[in-house]
Amino acid sequence: MTNLNKLEQWMSEYRPTEARYESMKYIRCGRSGVKLPAISLGLWHNFGGVDSFDTCRAILRRAFDLGITHFDLANNYGPPPGSAEMTFGKILREDFGSYRDELIISSKAGYLMWPGPYGDWGSRKYLISSLDQSLKRMGLEYVDIFYHHRPDPETPLEETMGALDQVVRSGKALYVGLSNYPHELTRQAQHILRRLGTPCIIHQPVYNMFNRWVENGLLQTLREEGIGCIPFSPLAQGLLTNRYLGGITPDSRAGKPHGFLRPHQITDEKLGKVRRLNDLARKRGQSLAQMALAWVLRCPEITSALIGASTVAQLEDAVETLKNVSFTNEEFQSIENILA
Repeated sequence: MTNLNKLEQWMSEYRPTEARYESMKYIRCGRSGVKLPAISLGLWHNFGGVDSFDTCRAILRRAFDLGITHFDLANNYGPPPGSAEMTFGKILREDFGSYRDELIISSKAGYLMWPGPYGDWGSRKYLISSLDQSLKRMGLEYVDIFYHHRPDPETPLEETMGALDQVVRSGKALYVGLSNYPHELTRQAQHILRRLGTPCIIHQPVYNMFNRWVENGLLQTLREEGIGCIPFSPLAQGLLTNRYLGGITPDSRAGKPHGFLRPHQITDEKLGKVRRLNDLARKRGQSLAQMALAWVLRCPEITSALIGASTVAQLEDAVETLKNVSFTNEEFQSIENILA
Protein backbone atom coordinates (compact mmCIF):
# COMPACT_ATOMS: atom_id res chain seq x y z
CA MET A 1 0.00 0.00 0.00
CA THR A 2 1.38 3.40 -1.02
CA ASN A 3 1.58 6.34 1.35
CA LEU A 4 -1.23 8.00 -0.65
CA ASN A 5 -3.45 4.95 -0.21
CA LYS A 6 -2.68 4.85 3.51
CA LEU A 7 -3.62 8.53 3.78
CA GLU A 8 -6.90 7.94 1.91
CA GLN A 9 -7.72 4.99 4.18
CA TRP A 10 -6.95 7.05 7.30
CA MET A 11 -9.12 9.91 6.06
CA SER A 12 -12.03 7.56 5.29
CA GLU A 13 -12.05 6.06 8.78
CA TYR A 14 -14.72 7.51 11.01
CA ARG A 15 -13.66 8.99 14.33
CA PRO A 16 -16.57 10.58 16.22
CA THR A 17 -16.05 13.95 17.81
CA GLU A 18 -15.13 13.82 21.48
CA ALA A 19 -17.61 16.64 22.20
CA ARG A 20 -20.62 14.65 20.98
CA TYR A 21 -22.36 14.52 24.37
CA GLU A 22 -21.91 18.17 25.34
CA SER A 23 -24.93 19.74 23.60
CA MET A 24 -27.56 17.01 23.28
CA LYS A 25 -30.26 16.72 25.94
CA TYR A 26 -31.02 13.21 27.26
CA ILE A 27 -34.41 12.39 28.78
CA ARG A 28 -35.37 9.42 30.92
CA CYS A 29 -37.67 6.95 29.18
CA GLY A 30 -40.67 6.49 31.46
CA ARG A 31 -39.66 4.78 34.68
CA SER A 32 -36.83 2.81 33.09
CA GLY A 33 -33.11 3.30 33.49
CA VAL A 34 -32.76 4.31 29.84
CA LYS A 35 -32.23 7.87 28.67
CA LEU A 36 -32.79 8.83 25.04
CA PRO A 37 -31.62 11.88 23.13
CA ALA A 38 -34.32 14.52 22.70
CA ILE A 39 -33.90 14.00 18.95
CA SER A 40 -33.60 10.42 17.65
CA LEU A 41 -33.06 9.24 14.08
CA GLY A 42 -35.49 6.89 12.36
CA LEU A 43 -34.57 4.90 9.26
CA TRP A 44 -38.11 4.42 7.94
CA HIS A 45 -37.25 6.35 4.77
CA ASN A 46 -34.01 7.25 2.97
CA PHE A 47 -31.93 4.24 4.10
CA GLY A 48 -33.23 1.50 1.80
CA GLY A 49 -31.64 -0.31 -1.08
CA VAL A 50 -32.89 2.39 -3.47
CA ASP A 51 -31.04 5.15 -1.60
CA SER A 52 -27.44 6.41 -1.78
CA PHE A 53 -25.24 4.45 0.62
CA ASP A 54 -22.78 7.33 0.97
CA THR A 55 -25.60 9.70 1.96
CA CYS A 56 -26.88 7.18 4.52
CA ARG A 57 -23.41 6.90 6.01
CA ALA A 58 -22.92 10.68 6.14
CA ILE A 59 -26.25 11.16 7.95
CA LEU A 60 -25.53 8.45 10.52
CA ARG A 61 -22.01 9.72 11.19
CA ARG A 62 -23.20 13.28 11.64
CA ALA A 63 -26.05 12.13 13.88
CA PHE A 64 -23.66 10.42 16.28
CA ASP A 65 -21.36 13.45 16.25
CA LEU A 66 -24.36 15.55 17.32
CA GLY A 67 -25.09 13.27 20.28
CA ILE A 68 -27.88 11.22 18.68
CA THR A 69 -27.41 7.80 20.22
CA HIS A 70 -30.74 6.23 19.27
CA PHE A 71 -31.33 4.74 15.81
CA ASP A 72 -34.76 3.27 15.12
CA LEU A 73 -35.52 0.60 12.51
CA ALA A 74 -38.10 -2.07 11.68
CA ASN A 75 -38.04 -5.33 9.79
CA ASN A 76 -39.89 -3.88 6.79
CA TYR A 77 -38.04 -0.57 6.40
CA GLY A 78 -36.55 -0.02 2.96
CA PRO A 79 -37.53 -0.31 0.21
CA PRO A 80 -37.18 -3.17 -0.42
CA PRO A 81 -38.26 -4.49 3.00
CA GLY A 82 -35.27 -5.37 5.16
CA SER A 83 -32.80 -3.25 3.21
CA ALA A 84 -32.67 -0.44 5.79
CA GLU A 85 -31.46 -2.94 8.40
CA MET A 86 -28.88 -4.24 5.93
CA THR A 87 -27.64 -0.72 5.18
CA PHE A 88 -27.48 0.11 8.87
CA GLY A 89 -25.72 -3.17 9.66
CA LYS A 90 -22.97 -2.46 7.13
CA ILE A 91 -22.40 1.06 8.46
CA LEU A 92 -22.53 -0.23 12.03
CA ARG A 93 -19.78 -2.77 11.30
CA GLU A 94 -17.58 -0.35 9.40
CA ASP A 95 -18.02 2.83 11.44
CA PHE A 96 -19.65 2.17 14.81
CA GLY A 97 -18.36 -1.27 15.80
CA SER A 98 -16.34 0.04 18.74
CA TYR A 99 -19.22 2.30 19.86
CA ARG A 100 -21.99 -0.31 20.10
CA ASP A 101 -22.33 0.19 23.85
CA GLU A 102 -22.97 3.91 23.30
CA LEU A 103 -25.98 3.22 21.06
CA ILE A 104 -29.65 2.39 21.55
CA ILE A 105 -30.74 0.37 18.49
CA SER A 106 -34.37 -0.61 18.07
CA SER A 107 -36.34 -2.70 15.63
CA LYS A 108 -39.96 -3.77 15.24
CA ALA A 109 -42.21 -6.42 13.76
CA GLY A 110 -45.92 -6.36 13.09
CA TYR A 111 -46.47 -5.57 9.41
CA LEU A 112 -46.25 -7.85 6.38
CA MET A 113 -42.71 -9.10 5.87
CA TRP A 114 -42.93 -12.43 4.01
CA PRO A 115 -45.73 -14.44 2.32
CA GLY A 116 -47.86 -17.00 4.05
CA PRO A 117 -49.68 -17.03 7.39
CA TYR A 118 -46.55 -16.53 9.56
CA GLY A 119 -45.12 -13.33 8.07
CA ASP A 120 -47.38 -10.66 9.55
CA TRP A 121 -49.22 -9.42 12.67
CA GLY A 122 -48.39 -10.57 16.20
CA SER A 123 -48.01 -14.30 16.72
CA ARG A 124 -45.12 -15.66 18.76
CA LYS A 125 -43.96 -17.50 15.61
CA TYR A 126 -43.80 -14.30 13.55
CA LEU A 127 -42.29 -11.97 16.15
CA ILE A 128 -39.44 -14.24 17.17
CA SER A 129 -38.66 -15.32 13.60
CA SER A 130 -38.69 -11.71 12.47
CA LEU A 131 -36.33 -10.57 15.22
CA ASP A 132 -33.93 -13.39 14.35
CA GLN A 133 -33.91 -12.15 10.75
CA SER A 134 -33.41 -8.53 11.84
CA LEU A 135 -30.45 -9.44 14.03
CA LYS A 136 -28.88 -11.32 11.13
CA ARG A 137 -29.37 -8.39 8.72
CA MET A 138 -27.80 -5.94 11.17
CA GLY A 139 -25.07 -8.30 12.39
CA LEU A 140 -26.16 -7.89 16.01
CA GLU A 141 -26.47 -10.26 18.94
CA TYR A 142 -29.29 -8.18 20.42
CA VAL A 143 -31.31 -5.01 19.94
CA ASP A 144 -31.77 -2.57 22.78
CA ILE A 145 -35.52 -2.17 22.18
CA PHE A 146 -37.86 -4.52 20.31
CA TYR A 147 -41.36 -3.28 19.49
CA HIS A 148 -44.59 -4.88 18.45
CA HIS A 149 -45.36 -2.58 15.54
CA ARG A 150 -49.17 -2.65 15.62
CA PRO A 151 -52.00 -4.40 17.46
CA ASP A 152 -53.15 -7.77 16.13
CA PRO A 153 -56.95 -8.11 16.30
CA GLU A 154 -56.84 -11.93 16.10
CA THR A 155 -53.85 -13.09 18.16
CA PRO A 156 -54.46 -13.12 21.94
CA LEU A 157 -52.71 -10.20 23.59
CA GLU A 158 -51.18 -12.63 26.09
CA GLU A 159 -49.40 -14.47 23.26
CA THR A 160 -47.98 -11.30 21.72
CA MET A 161 -46.80 -9.93 25.06
CA GLY A 162 -45.43 -13.35 25.96
CA ALA A 163 -43.32 -13.25 22.82
CA LEU A 164 -41.93 -9.84 23.82
CA ASP A 165 -41.07 -11.22 27.24
CA GLN A 166 -39.41 -14.25 25.64
CA VAL A 167 -37.08 -12.20 23.42
CA VAL A 168 -35.81 -10.33 26.48
CA ARG A 169 -35.31 -13.50 28.51
CA SER A 170 -33.49 -15.13 25.59
CA GLY A 171 -31.07 -12.18 25.34
CA LYS A 172 -32.22 -10.99 21.92
CA ALA A 173 -33.53 -7.66 23.27
CA LEU A 174 -32.91 -5.62 26.41
CA TYR A 175 -36.26 -3.80 26.53
CA VAL A 176 -39.63 -3.96 24.79
CA GLY A 177 -41.98 -1.34 23.37
CA LEU A 178 -45.32 -0.91 21.63
CA SER A 179 -46.21 1.08 18.54
CA ASN A 180 -49.59 2.29 17.28
CA TYR A 181 -51.48 0.79 20.24
CA PRO A 182 -54.56 2.74 21.46
CA HIS A 183 -54.56 3.79 25.08
CA GLU A 184 -56.76 1.08 26.61
CA LEU A 185 -54.92 -1.71 24.80
CA THR A 186 -51.63 -0.14 25.87
CA ARG A 187 -52.75 -0.33 29.49
CA GLN A 188 -53.82 -3.96 29.13
CA ALA A 189 -50.54 -4.88 27.44
CA GLN A 190 -48.51 -3.16 30.14
CA HIS A 191 -50.35 -5.04 32.90
CA ILE A 192 -49.56 -8.36 31.18
CA LEU A 193 -45.91 -7.41 30.67
CA ARG A 194 -45.55 -6.29 34.27
CA ARG A 195 -46.86 -9.65 35.51
CA LEU A 196 -44.31 -11.35 33.26
CA GLY A 197 -41.53 -9.16 34.67
CA THR A 198 -40.71 -7.36 31.40
CA PRO A 199 -42.54 -4.01 31.49
CA CYS A 200 -42.98 -1.92 28.37
CA ILE A 201 -40.69 1.10 28.60
CA ILE A 202 -41.68 3.02 25.46
CA HIS A 203 -44.53 3.66 23.04
CA GLN A 204 -44.08 4.88 19.46
CA PRO A 205 -47.19 6.58 18.05
CA VAL A 206 -47.61 9.02 15.21
CA TYR A 207 -47.93 12.56 16.60
CA ASN A 208 -47.68 15.96 15.01
CA MET A 209 -49.65 19.19 14.65
CA PHE A 210 -51.91 17.57 12.04
CA ASN A 211 -52.41 14.27 13.89
CA ARG A 212 -53.12 14.69 17.60
CA TRP A 213 -54.88 11.44 18.46
CA VAL A 214 -52.48 10.70 21.33
CA GLU A 215 -53.95 13.63 23.27
CA ASN A 216 -57.23 11.72 23.66
CA GLY A 217 -56.11 9.29 26.33
CA LEU A 218 -52.80 7.80 25.25
CA LEU A 219 -50.49 10.41 26.80
CA GLN A 220 -52.34 10.12 30.10
CA THR A 221 -52.05 6.32 30.01
CA LEU A 222 -48.33 6.51 29.30
CA ARG A 223 -47.83 8.92 32.19
CA GLU A 224 -49.79 6.72 34.59
CA GLU A 225 -48.12 3.49 33.47
CA GLY A 226 -44.59 4.90 33.48
CA ILE A 227 -44.02 4.43 29.74
CA GLY A 228 -41.93 6.80 27.65
CA CYS A 229 -43.14 8.18 24.32
CA ILE A 230 -41.19 8.67 21.09
CA PRO A 231 -43.52 10.03 18.37
CA PHE A 232 -42.77 9.21 14.75
CA SER A 233 -43.62 11.58 11.89
CA PRO A 234 -43.40 14.71 14.09
CA LEU A 235 -43.03 16.69 10.86
CA ALA A 236 -45.98 14.95 9.15
CA GLN A 237 -43.61 13.32 6.65
CA GLY A 238 -42.24 16.69 5.60
CA LEU A 239 -45.48 18.67 5.44
CA LEU A 240 -44.42 20.65 8.52
CA THR A 241 -41.28 21.91 6.81
CA ASN A 242 -40.64 24.35 3.98
CA ARG A 243 -40.34 21.38 1.60
CA TYR A 244 -43.74 21.79 -0.09
CA LEU A 245 -44.26 25.55 0.11
CA GLY A 246 -43.21 25.83 -3.52
CA GLY A 247 -44.82 22.60 -4.74
CA ILE A 248 -43.89 18.91 -4.96
CA THR A 249 -40.35 18.15 -6.11
CA PRO A 250 -39.14 14.77 -7.45
CA ASP A 251 -36.77 14.22 -4.50
CA SER A 252 -39.47 14.81 -1.87
CA ARG A 253 -41.40 12.01 -0.15
CA ALA A 254 -44.55 12.93 -2.04
CA GLY A 255 -42.57 12.97 -5.28
CA LYS A 256 -41.09 9.48 -4.89
CA PRO A 257 -43.10 6.51 -6.21
CA HIS A 258 -42.30 4.48 -3.06
CA GLY A 259 -43.14 7.22 -0.54
CA PHE A 260 -46.01 7.01 1.95
CA LEU A 261 -46.97 10.67 1.53
CA ARG A 262 -49.04 11.01 -1.63
CA PRO A 263 -49.64 14.22 -3.63
CA HIS A 264 -53.40 14.20 -2.97
CA GLN A 265 -52.72 14.56 0.76
CA ILE A 266 -51.11 17.97 0.20
CA THR A 267 -54.30 20.00 -0.09
CA ASP A 268 -54.63 23.75 -0.56
CA GLU A 269 -56.23 24.00 2.88
CA LYS A 270 -53.32 22.19 4.53
CA LEU A 271 -50.75 24.25 2.62
CA GLY A 272 -52.50 27.41 3.80
CA LYS A 273 -52.02 26.31 7.41
CA VAL A 274 -48.41 25.36 6.72
CA ARG A 275 -47.70 28.84 5.34
CA ARG A 276 -49.22 30.51 8.40
CA LEU A 277 -47.25 28.22 10.71
CA ASN A 278 -44.11 29.03 8.73
CA ASP A 279 -44.70 32.76 9.29
CA LEU A 280 -45.02 32.17 13.04
CA ALA A 281 -41.86 30.07 13.10
CA ARG A 282 -39.92 32.86 11.38
CA LYS A 283 -41.09 35.30 14.04
CA ARG A 284 -39.68 32.87 16.64
CA GLY A 285 -36.36 32.80 14.79
CA GLN A 286 -36.85 29.16 13.80
CA SER A 287 -37.51 27.09 10.73
CA LEU A 288 -40.99 25.56 10.51
CA ALA A 289 -39.48 22.12 11.15
CA GLN A 290 -37.79 23.36 14.31
CA MET A 291 -41.00 24.88 15.64
CA ALA A 292 -42.96 21.70 14.85
CA LEU A 293 -40.41 19.57 16.72
CA ALA A 294 -40.40 21.96 19.68
CA TRP A 295 -44.20 21.76 19.75
CA VAL A 296 -44.05 17.95 20.05
CA LEU A 297 -41.34 18.11 22.72
CA ARG A 298 -43.44 20.52 24.81
CA CYS A 299 -45.32 17.58 26.36
CA PRO A 300 -43.75 16.20 29.56
CA GLU A 301 -44.71 12.67 28.45
CA ILE A 302 -42.50 12.90 25.36
CA THR A 303 -39.08 11.30 25.72
CA SER A 304 -37.74 11.96 22.23
CA ALA A 305 -38.88 13.15 18.81
CA LEU A 306 -38.14 10.56 16.12
CA ILE A 307 -37.13 12.31 12.92
CA GLY A 308 -36.23 11.18 9.44
CA ALA A 309 -33.60 12.90 7.31
CA SER A 310 -32.58 12.67 3.68
CA THR A 311 -29.64 15.09 4.04
CA VAL A 312 -27.13 16.07 6.69
CA ALA A 313 -28.51 19.62 6.55
CA GLN A 314 -32.00 18.41 7.53
CA LEU A 315 -30.52 16.53 10.47
CA GLU A 316 -28.55 19.55 11.65
CA ASP A 317 -31.61 21.78 11.33
CA ALA A 318 -33.60 19.38 13.53
CA VAL A 319 -30.98 19.30 16.27
CA GLU A 320 -30.88 23.12 16.29
CA THR A 321 -34.46 22.92 17.59
CA LEU A 322 -33.14 22.26 21.08
CA LYS A 323 -31.90 25.84 21.37
CA ASN A 324 -35.51 27.04 21.69
CA VAL A 325 -38.21 24.60 22.83
CA SER A 326 -40.29 27.03 24.90
CA PHE A 327 -43.44 28.85 23.77
CA THR A 328 -45.29 31.88 25.06
CA ASN A 329 -49.00 31.57 25.75
CA GLU A 330 -49.64 33.80 22.77
CA GLU A 331 -47.63 31.50 20.49
CA PHE A 332 -49.51 28.45 21.74
CA GLN A 333 -52.82 30.16 21.06
CA SER A 334 -51.70 31.25 17.60
CA ILE A 335 -50.83 27.68 16.73
CA GLU A 336 -54.20 26.42 18.00
CA ASN A 337 -55.99 29.09 15.96
CA ILE A 338 -54.12 28.09 12.80
CA LEU A 339 -54.78 24.39 13.29
CA ALA A 340 -58.48 24.83 14.15
